[in-house]
Amino acid sequence: MPIPTIYTENRKVYIIDQTLLPIEKKYIEIKDKKEMWDAIKRLKIRGAPAIGIAAAFGVWLGVRNFKGSFNEFMKRFEEVCSYLATSRPTAVNLFWAIDRMKNLISKSNTENVEELKELIFNEARNMIDEDNMVCRAIGENGVSLIKDGYSLITHCNAGGLATAMYGTALAPIYIAKERGYNIHVWVDETRPLLQGARITAFELVEADIPATLITDNMAAFVMYQGRVNMAIVGADRIAANGDTANKIGTLGLAILAKEFGVPFYVAAPISTIDLKTKEGIDIPIEERGPDEIIKGFGKQTAPSNINVYNPAFDVTPARYISGIITEKGIITPPYRENIQKLFS
Repeated sequence: MPIPTIYTENRKVYIIDQTLLPIEKKYIEIKDKKEMWDAIKRLKIRGAPAIGIAAAFGVWLGVRNFKGSFNEFMKRFEEVCSYLATSRPTAVNLFWAIDRMKNLISKSNTENVEELKELIFNEARNMIDEDNMVCRAIGENGVSLIKDGYSLITHCNAGGLATAMYGTALAPIYIAKERGYNIHVWVDETRPLLQGARITAFELVEADIPATLITDNMAAFVMYQGRVNMAIVGADRIAANGDTANKIGTLGLAILAKEFGVPFYVAAPISTIDLKTKEGIDIPIEERGPDEIIKGFGKQTAPSNINVYNPAFDVTPARYISGIITEKGIITPPYRENIQKLFS
């Protein structure tokens, strides 16, 4: 089984601290909204679906100890939602989860504060079960693209640790393993924070799936050598026309796949599709601090006064994407029309 990313026990919320992987596998309790904001911002929990679930629990943590009137509660609730929304701008699941909580409260038939808090807690807990079902369905749909003997390449981490447990891009790989397929995975290191090396490699080793770690600039050569049959990545936001934001470096991998005739797939739940964002150019891209590059993991590797550009994500135009694997099926071009059909 994949490793649970976030869970609740005795009305306490725990996450696996991904900043410690792969050296230490440690679960930490998140006690309030500020700790959850910090966990999301500092990538203790990461991956669009996992961020969404974390935000939902963050809402509950922000109001669970509140005592006061209904109107005062609603003011606190809105403040908590707005605060959590500032943690990371690109992953649409964060805002989807917060909007889901707002819709839940607006449609409730009670003004009893304790009942409202219970509604929020149960909704967040249900999101874990839903995510597991969704990711399993993504895996079942995606495994239809994988043949016995395939060698796949992936970028960043869209495995169990980017969701509640099963993952998106790795879900078809896990199911292929269950079915006894002889498969292999090339794992992009994913600079500058090495989510591929630290997290995806860790997951695949734990799952006993054959994998080989490469630096990002080696992907072209392994494709040139004909050693890759399929590329599969996750997504943090998919625009209405199919343009996809994912971890920085995904665009380069997609362009390489196109050049070498390797099918390039995106795996994501439909909650990652943002119909309000018409094209990729409209997706807000988070920029992170220079120390992630100048002093990566505490080791200085560049002059302190050098200018640094550090976008956390890039956007892959839809023309490079062979298909988008969702829990409802595989979306194929033309994306704008077929995404609209899926939602209608």
